[in-house]
Amino acid sequence: MPLARARRSLERLRGIATGALHLDAPKLRLDPDLARELFASQLYCRLTDIEAHELRARNEGYYTICSAGHEGNVALGHLTTSMDPALLHYRSGALFLARARASQDAVDDAPAGVRELLLSLSASASDPISGGRHKVFGSIPWGIPPQTSTIASHLPKAVGMAVAIDRAARLRSRHGVMSGGPTSVATRADSIVVCSFGDASLNHSTAQGALNAAAWAAFQRIPVPALFVCEDNGIGVSVRTPAGWVEARMRAMPGITYVAADGRDLSAVYEQTRAAVESCRSTRMPVFLHLRCERVWGHAGSDADGEYRLPHELATAEASDPVLLTAQSLLDAGVLDTASLLGTIERAFAVVQRLSRDAVTQPKLATRDEVMASIADDHPDRVALEARRTNYAASDELDKPRPLGHGIRAALGELMRKYPEMIVFGEDVAEKGGVYGVTGGLWKTFGAARVFNTLLDEQTILGMAIGAGQVGLLPVPEIQFLAYLHNAEDQLRGEAATLSFFSRAQLTNPMVVRIAGLGYQKGFGGHFHNDDSLAVLRDIPGIIVAVPSRADDAAAILRTLCAAARIDGRVCVFVEPIALYHTRDLHPGDGRWSFPLPARDVAIGIGEVGVYENGQKIDAGPAASDLVIFTYGNGVPMALRTAAQLEGTRVRVIDLRWIAPLPEAAIRAHAEQASSILVVDECRRSGNVSEAIAAVFAELPVLRAKPFARVTSADSFIPLADAANLVLLQEPEILDAARSLIEK
Repeated sequence: MPLARARRSLERLRGIATGALHLDAPKLRLDPDLARELFASQLYCRLTDIEAHELRARNEGYYTICSAGHEGNVALGHLTTSMDPALLHYRSGALFLARARASQDAVDDAPAGVRELLLSLSASASDPISGGRHKVFGSIPWGIPPQTSTIASHLPKAVGMAVAIDRAARLRSRHGVMSGGPTSVATRADSIVVCSFGDASLNHSTAQGALNAAAWAAFQRIPVPALFVCEDNGIGVSVRTPAGWVEARMRAMPGITYVAADGRDLSAVYEQTRAAVESCRSTRMPVFLHLRCERVWGHAGSDADGEYRLPHELATAEASDPVLLTAQSLLDAGVLDTASLLGTIERAFAVVQRLSRDAVTQPKLATRDEVMASIADDHPDRVALEARRTNYAASDELDKPRPLGHGIRAALGELMRKYPEMIVFGEDVAEKGGVYGVTGGLWKTFGAARVFNTLLDEQTILGMAIGAGQVGLLPVPEIQFLAYLHNAEDQLRGEAATLSFFSRAQLTNPMVVRIAGLGYQKGFGGHFHNDDSLAVLRDIPGIIVAVPSRADDAAAILRTLCAAARIDGRVCVFVEPIALYHTRDLHPGDGRWSFPLPARDVAIGIGEVGVYENGQKIDAGPAASDLVIFTYGNGVPMALRTAAQLEGTRVRVIDLRWIAPLPEAAIRAHAEQASSILVVDECRRSGNVSEAIAAVFAELPVLRAKPFARVTSADSFIPLADAANLVLLQEPEILDAARSLIEK
């Protein structure tokens, strides 16, 4: 049925050209050359969609969610430029082809974009954007970063990108040329961000949060040059969008200009889209373009929409087909005669067929390494050099021993001086300096353009980071508590971490996300302020996760994370143990957990662990010991206090520092030199670091034979007050486990 409908679409188009079919079409009011150009993009989009179904029927293509009925979005591709980043809905094919057509990158008689789409449909490794990893609309030269866009999860980063464009322009004028990212999206001072999505996706909480954030900023006259394009075909798979809902919802939202356009009328949609684009560009404020579309076929090739759409509804959609209506309008206006229209159709059909035959012969991804090659760049030598670079203004602040929180604050100030493109943002980070004072003084020192508060929405905060990173800034957002990450984790998992993967590492969104977290916080507890699980972060391909335990390490790790973000475009997460923010002592009154910041040319490389012996951090490799304790975060001082009670025993404590990727080589090397092994994991027993370390040991016979134990917190949420200590790992448990291992 879907393939038959697609073929029927072509026959009806030919019928209009021959005069066998006539539709009541809107009057054409555009320049004839412009009309022919727009129709060409619509036509190639439709023919490529038809070929997508043919390819699937032959098991040579792998994607049939098509743009049929949405070709009115072609106006956006013509009225915006490659300097206007376009984050596209999966039905924005005509927009993509019109943007490509404007590039004048045609090869032989094939307009730009068609070959790229067919390579993507056939999952070819030659696809210039994803390399066969996914069917996405994307192009570096045409200003289209790839997205999956299935649940409007790209809207938060569209808002972030729009806010960042103007902010980046101001920073560039103030600081001159900034280093920028190696793989940034090209923009200029008057760029706008185009973001398209469907009417069903509008209802997703992610979309509503992003629109609310744009309205919140615009209400305060903060520039947000984002053009939100809702391609409304009235149905999401099989669920109807109530008539009038989209308009009513958006007209009620302050700060966002609403513009309606009829995608079935080429002349009208062009003029209405022009008004929306000009408003967004001139006012630097968000505009919502409500684009009326038709879903001419089913949701995808596997969707039998006759089960939930009545016959007369299918007939109405077919009669409102925008490509057929444009063809009829061109005939009625005398822009094309029947012979020239038919010739245009047949020539385009032949081009698509030829390119399709070639696309399916192109190589596919053939190995695991090929698939994974674009997950993340990794240049450790270059990152190390950048982390140790010192040609920037030093702080005049006298160095002194500091607890963790003060060390992070000083390190952030240092890095703000090193990177003029670095911005710090989140809830309460500006004047207040953060809930725990970690960003204190940054707003006063560096100004509101670089240190600013956001509204209370973690999806917006992470979306802001993604968008800002893509336009060349170095975002350092703060998530106020680890438990607050969970409602926004897809912005890391599904958006930030996948950009390099879906773009063959041609685009990145560098960032260093600071998250206050873990347990043992005194006086301000309960689950939402003491979350003891890192599982949500550990399985995301390509991201770097670090947990510091002391001030000097924190500064040295942050230098490396910022360098990795800047050099390799990496997504980095820095989980800060809240309970250690203001901890100055290892033992009561000794001041032994306060440390001065290291010299500016000192950094801790990814995978480099900390080694402690006799209670002191030492610069040494693996060595013989009776017991080695692997731990991180709060576990480090806990393990050191425990080790001090094991008199007559050679104990080494290893601070992992890096949670992802786990420093497996260092773990194996230190474990091989120890008689027994203990893992101290402050997080829950299930799904956290100790399980991964245990797996490392289980895979090596030499380590499987050694006495081994792990002590963890319970698989429980953390309650309020002293009851928290009933489920959090306690030092007596560590001591008991250590003694038991030593006795063995």
